[in-house]
Amino acid sequence: MPYERTFHIEQRFIKALRLLREKRLNARQLALALDVSTSTALRIVAELRRRGYASGYAIRSVRDDNGWYYEVSDVPKSEGEGAVQ
Repeated sequence: MPYERTFHIEQRFIKALRLLREKRLNARQLALALDVSTSTALRIVAELRRRGYASGYAIRSVRDDNGWYYEVSDVPKSEGEGAVQ
């Protein structure tokens, strides 16, 4: 099937976004949850960030007493519609 690889990648993006909405994960933890390398997890986060404003969410890095993690927040539609990518 010619689009099987693309479908698999998109499913991974969906799963990553769901995981980041549910839990506080850093790149290494996300990589383990997705069964990919840390480099791939970083590329996934970068792509999700790129897509975010158009889709109504933003991913930011947050530091607390336990270290760094990613946080997903909703962006009001009026902000997301005019954002430059």
